[in-house]
Amino acid sequence: MEKNSVVPVFTAGHYRYIKAVFQYSAGVAAEPGFEIERARFSKPLPLAEAFAAVEVHLKTIGRPVTAFAACELRSPAQFTEQGFIDFNKAYVTTLERWGIYRGGSDGDAPVNPVARTNVCPMYDAPKAPVMAAFSYTVPAQQNAARGTFILSGGGEARAQGGSYRERIVRLGDTSPEGMREKVMFVIAEMERRLGLLGFGWTDAIHTQAYTVQNIGHLVGELLASRGGGGACATGLTWHYARPPVIDLEFEMDVRGAAREIVL
Repeated sequence: MEKNSVVPVFTAGHYRYIKAVFQYSAGVAAEPGFEIERARFSKPLPLAEAFAAVEVHLKTIGRPVTAFAACELRSPAQFTEQGFIDFNKAYVTTLERWGIYRGGSDGDAPVNPVARTNVCPMYDAPKAPVMAAFSYTVPAQQNAARGTFILSGGGEARAQGGSYRERIVRLGDTSPEGMREKVMFVIAEMERRLGLLGFGWTDAIHTQAYTVQNIGHLVGELLASRGGGGACATGLTWHYARPPVIDLEFEMDVRGAAREIVL
């Protein structure tokens, strides 16, 4: 499969991305000469305020808004499938204004290079969707010795099929064996995305899991034991949160930013 057919370059942002769905890409990686930096808000901001803060930050550091490459959202509760679609249609309007998202026209599919994780905290959930962090490209420092990337959050839903319910692995099964199969599916998807961007687990700086189900018995067997230093050589951050759509139980994302700051 040709790289450009699955992992095109968003030239205005200086990063490549894995094609996925209209609301987000499956992951991004900085192009040569650039690297990805991550900024976390000290307190998550409502989306409108967050997007405004992103604009200010990027302008301050001399970067265009098209450098915006990924974001991490938190929502009050899981969406229905239609509710998720409606939320995403509103979400992409800012990306369209920034010249990042291009809606489908003349039969073409929509294009959205921005990676994203959107999960629902079990406790202290926000009253409305908020942004917790975002990532963007900057010129690489002279001593930069590694590539940088952000993978979008991915849950246990197969890419092809009908509704979310029809595509979910072991729908409704949160038994130890059910969770094992769900986690294995998501790990395999993370590995696929890493490979498409030219990376492996040894390049991961942070690995996150999002679930309210018990995965303690699976961390060693399925993550830490994987070859090349394991899928969580620098540890696993377990967020007690649910994936964004009803009936999904487990989500992961992986990142390897050049540096991380707090705003």
